[in-house]
Amino acid sequence: MIINSLLDTDLYKFSMMQVTLHHFPGAQVEYKFKCRTPNVNLRPFIAQIREEISHLCTLHFTEDELAYLRSLRFIKSDFVDFLGLFHLPEKCITVTEGEADNEIAITVKGPWLHTIMFEIPVLAIVNEVYTRNTYPDQDFDEARHRLQQKIKLVHELDVPGGFKFVDYGTRRRFSRAWHEEVIKTLVEQGQPAFLGTSNVLLAKNYKTVPMGSMAHEYLQACQALGPRLRDSQTFALEKWAMEYRGDLGIALSDVYGFDAFLRDFDMYFCKLFDGCRHDSGDPFEWGEKLIEHYQKNRVDPRQKSFIFSDGLDFPLAAQIAKQFAGRCKVSFGIGTNLTNDVGPEALQIVMKMVRCNGQPVAKISDEPNKTMCDDEEYLQYLRYVFDVPDAKRPPLRP
Repeated sequence: MIINSLLDTDLYKFSMMQVTLHHFPGAQVEYKFKCRTPNVNLRPFIAQIREEISHLCTLHFTEDELAYLRSLRFIKSDFVDFLGLFHLPEKCITVTEGEADNEIAITVKGPWLHTIMFEIPVLAIVNEVYTRNTYPDQDFDEARHRLQQKIKLVHELDVPGGFKFVDYGTRRRFSRAWHEEVIKTLVEQGQPAFLGTSNVLLAKNYKTVPMGSMAHEYLQACQALGPRLRDSQTFALEKWAMEYRGDLGIALSDVYGFDAFLRDFDMYFCKLFDGCRHDSGDPFEWGEKLIEHYQKNRVDPRQKSFIFSDGLDFPLAAQIAKQFAGRCKVSFGIGTNLTNDVGPEALQIVMKMVRCNGQPVAKISDEPNKTMCDDEEYLQYLRYVFDVPDAKRPPLRP
């Protein structure tokens, strides 16, 4: 089977789940799957996907896995005790044919605390079911050559402080076996540039560092969980700081667009958080604006982490590293280009939260095709509240 451990997921699922346990244990949510790659027919694989998900829902954390989680400095003992009882509830997930031709519909509904762990393994399952059926005889020699070229590039790159990157590729990997080979190779040959992986199981097995903090769904959920919509971003950041007391201090900057983020990311948050993560829009413009924002708030950007993670390959990351070298602490989260750069085109698939406590929630990305919401009226209202323009419509405010 594709997933054989509940640790085979990204670290930020655990960090967000711990916040959910301690602050929002009663929240109810809904997630929906979407394939953004045109002309891909996943319907022939529905039965296999269901079988893999059924197996996923039989898994429990082992004592060894719980001991590993307990060893992480920011994981609290009561959360590990809860995970000792945890399994994914199969009744909360459905896999059917979608409304449009060739589409499949995957929907998750239920308590956030009990369904938050579905996203990453389900996406990994869809990817690998697709690749093993579509490319059953895939030769990895070219993929290994490409990986060696990337390792060579990062070792030769001359930037102050060195080039630093993390694997973010679990959800869109070609296969579990190839992902494992990538991590093994990077641990053996990629250091000191290679800092670790978002995948907790591979970090454990290969004795590297598990990396991550928060994802879009956390800030989206706070649209329904906070005191009022306009304060939902600051509410989310404050709850995060309350839980981690300065640890895991990387803020995600693009749930409402970067300009709206900066309006809320005031001097208090500038000093409190270790840095920010870029996940949509022009990375060079983002970095320059963030440096200027820190300076306006009397914070030295050279002491802050700028993490770039939007659809990167290594040549682009190298350009970004050169532009910001010595001006801030730069590192990169690289996913598909590490774990699915084997030849065939990688699927662009996502599974996003669309409702929390019965209310629509949304992400207004700096990249228009990343915006996802099933309620157009709510999306426009959200744009109005956060003063985010829509390129397809007249300005929201005079």
